[in-house]
Order: sequence, then C-alpha cells, then structure tokens
Amino acid sequence: MKPDTTTAMTILIKEIKDVFPFGMSEAEICAGKCIGCPKKLLEYISMQVEHCQAELDNGDTPTLADISNLARIGKKVHRSLAKNGLVEP
Repeated sequence: MKPDTTTAMTILIKEIKDVFPFGMSEAEICAGKCIGCPKKLLEYISMQVEHCQAELDNGDTPTLADISNLARIGKKVHRSLAKNGLVEP
C-alpha cells in the first residue's frame, strides 16, 4: 500500500537529511574541484527541506506536486554534489 502524501514527504525529507552532507564544514565542501557551487546548493536544498518540514509541522498536507518538486530538486543537487565528490553517485 502506498503511503499518504504526508508520510511520503516525511520519508523524503529524512532521506535527504541522511544522504546530503549538511554537517560538513565550508572548508571541506570547498576543498577540491568545484562544479557548480556545492556550498550554495547545500544551502538551497537545506532551505527547501526546512520549508517543507515547517509546512508539515503546521499541519499542512503536501500535494503530489510538492513531493515531486522536492524530489526533483534533491536529484539535481545530488547529481552535482556527486560530481564534486561530496556524495556517492
């Protein structure tokens, strides 16, 4: 059985928090090759996750478009971070 949209968004947020290196220092993020700006990308995805989490905390029910949008952004940021060697491809 498929989860409801609130559960799906919660799972997606947890996966993003587990995979992305939010705890890395700026020196670690910026040490090495830079394809795009990994620091800015991490800040951007962090803001998106915080926004979605705040909506969940307020009791708002996310739509499938909200989940799809966060997943799409996450995939693009992940791809760029993988090119920079910060996450596994």
